[in-house]
Amino acid sequence: MSMLFSRRQVLASGVAATMLAGLPRARAATGSKRLTAGTRVIDVNGKPAKVFHLTGPDGRPGLRVAAGERFQAQLVNETGVPTIVHWHGQLPPWTQDGFPWPQTPSLGPGVTHEYDFAPIPGTYWMHSHHGLQEQSLMTAPLIVRDVAEAQEDRQEIVLMLHDFSFRAPDELLAGLTRTSVAAAGGMAGMTENVPAAMAGTTMPHATMSMSSGMGGMQMSGSSMMSGSTSMQGMGSMHMDLNDINYDAFLANDRTLTDPEIVRVERAGRVRLRVINGASSSQFWLDLGALTGRVVAVDGHGVIPVSGRRFPIAIAQRLDILVDLPDAGAFPVTAELEGTGHRTGIILATSGASIIRLPGMVSDMAKPVDNSLEAQLRATAPLASRKPDVVQQIALAGGMQPYAWSLNGEFWPKITPLMLSKGQRVEIELINHSPMAHPMHLHGHSFQVVAVNGRSVNGAVRDTVLVEPMPGSVRIAFDANNPGRWAFHCHNLYHMATGMMTEFRYEGIAV
Repeated sequence: MSMLFSRRQVLASGVAATMLAGLPRARAATGSKRLTAGTRVIDVNGKPAKVFHLTGPDGRPGLRVAAGERFQAQLVNETGVPTIVHWHGQLPPWTQDGFPWPQTPSLGPGVTHEYDFAPIPGTYWMHSHHGLQEQSLMTAPLIVRDVAEAQEDRQEIVLMLHDFSFRAPDELLAGLTRTSVAAAGGMAGMTENVPAAMAGTTMPHATMSMSSGMGGMQMSGSSMMSGSTSMQGMGSMHMDLNDINYDAFLANDRTLTDPEIVRVERAGRVRLRVINGASSSQFWLDLGALTGRVVAVDGHGVIPVSGRRFPIAIAQRLDILVDLPDAGAFPVTAELEGTGHRTGIILATSGASIIRLPGMVSDMAKPVDNSLEAQLRATAPLASRKPDVVQQIALAGGMQPYAWSLNGEFWPKITPLMLSKGQRVEIELINHSPMAHPMHLHGHSFQVVAVNGRSVNGAVRDTVLVEPMPGSVRIAFDANNPGRWAFHCHNLYHMATGMMTEFRYEGIAV
């Protein structure tokens, strides 16, 4: 795969390096782990593909942090282009979050930057927040262990999911927006243009038709881009799925034509850490003959929920405890919603016969939904109190033109939501579009307190799926981490075309 490193990105690298030189750096930490951002070549169904990597000091993807250990890392940029890495779900000070604010610009080629903060335990991940690099596999696990897990005596298995295309990400975006590759590259760069003040809003260059029946946006579920999927539902409305026709779906960088075989013990005990690192794809995780217990989502504990099949939206994580039968081979697959595509790994005891699985089946997986979300209950919920701030955010957009908004605003021309430290904040997310949106808040963990109008004492998370119109989710969090924080859809192409805003604390200079 040829990766699109544009002239704009190369020129920006010099600016970023100059700005970083003037920033205060975290004190160099004794025992700091080296995390290298670079490029590599992987095999995808017999074809070579050049992609990014984030590799830790042990040569494995990402980082593992021991129980009680600080997150101390040196990020070394060996990609040849600018990059910046976000520690998804962690709660560092805002200047270490890995978002390209003017105060914390992307790292230029050859730049090394230090990070040092107290992490929270659980299954997390890291990914680039520069342009569309996430699509080119600038992603990796971030596992922070705790004492209780260390005492479980379970084999840890990380399963990271990706969607993959041999086309460059800017080319994919150009196809969605019906623009040139150069114009799409410029559009992707808009994610690094941030609001300086509350200056009001403007609509994107592609104007949207107004319709009171669709929350201000006129959308067509039937007129979709090539390769996308539509499913009839919600009366006469079409549900949009899978904007991009990907070439492959990866589980730990491999397809089912050559899956990873993970060796397990007879009657072994496993903690399966599943990370949906895909840019635009949602899956049903299928344990096959096994039964598992979901004990954590997005790194936070939940009262166990048993099953064999679980939905996982973009950017979400599931910790699943599995007790294996005596011996055998046990496929764990991820099925792409609305299609028969699947990927996965195989757990196998020594000497077990391995049967090759097809990457496509005849049965179509249904759309990913909040059926699991409605069952989840946090083991450590928020303390009960009345909210100080209640805000509605309308999610809207459509395929033609391909543009997605929050409260009718398109990043970076947005109005930040201003917060004060100590407030309890409740956000009602209401979806006026025919597509589900996995919404992610930086710098905070929130609790899901209502799903589609039904109150729940739900999970603590950092990413929640809002089902298509008329779906809604209410979340609550305590404003306890002053700074500037992005709030966005984690479908990379929705974010790139405007679906992002800012939560900003009073007193933070811009």
